[in-house]
Amino acid sequence: MLAPPLLDALIDRILDEDLAGGDLTTEACVDPSAEASGEAVARKPLVVCGGAVFRRVFERLDPAARFESLVADGALVEVGVVLWRVRGRAQALLSGERTALNLAQRMSGVATLTRRYVEALPSGSTTRIADTRKTTPGMRALERYAVRVGGAHNHRDSLGSAVMIKDNHITAAGGITRAIERARARAPHTSRIEVEVASLVELEEALSARADIIMLDNFTLADVHAAVARVRALAGARPLLEVSGGITLPRIAELATAGIDVISCGALTHSAPAADIALDLSL
Repeated sequence: MLAPPLLDALIDRILDEDLAGGDLTTEACVDPSAEASGEAVARKPLVVCGGAVFRRVFERLDPAARFESLVADGALVEVGVVLWRVRGRAQALLSGERTALNLAQRMSGVATLTRRYVEALPSGSTTRIADTRKTTPGMRALERYAVRVGGAHNHRDSLGSAVMIKDNHITAAGGITRAIERARARAPHTSRIEVEVASLVELEEALSARADIIMLDNFTLADVHAAVARVRALAGARPLLEVSGGITLPRIAELATAGIDVISCGALTHSAPAADIALDLSL
């Protein structure tokens, strides 16, 4: 998750979307000295995620706010479970409600969907489920934390954190072999070279160029099996095989059973529905 100063900066930017012009309704209706309590309640089953972020929203508006976490991140809860409690100035709770819920609902939604993908792996499987960079702008660190809470793994965090040669890099470099050679000449010795391939022919070129990780992009199941067999037949060290593109929940078991090392799935973040969490206030 984000370091506290970065998290505060993110929360402040989001709060500003609502509060740059003040909160006319709350300021008109609620006494500034009034205190209230709020309970965050699960309205549907979900994997809990984002308690610390939920808490920090209210602390940014009321540094004296008191927070109680009743359920830890990563727990699966049923309808009606109280996740967190907060008490502080009523105006702060009302003004921060939407931001706190938006963030917690988003993070819990990602964690909940991720858990479904992880649980779809066959028992004993060593295949990793990983996210991608298809994240909400500005929210990557929080969504990637939610992926980990859901039980999956993170792919590269940013363009500067790994060498990953995709189709347009291949075009711009003049081919798979040329792209890998240039990457190996420039990348730090600590970096592995990953390359995306779109066919079994391209797989052969990536193997010849000694890629460390090969991503099979939009492969059919038959071609996935062929690729796994080809790589397993290699003598000595073999590259990791990753699949991506069109990854849906029903495909997880068959891809893992085929022998794939990593399944990267953009849906974990770009298609996760918000979890249903409500904030019930009382005096």
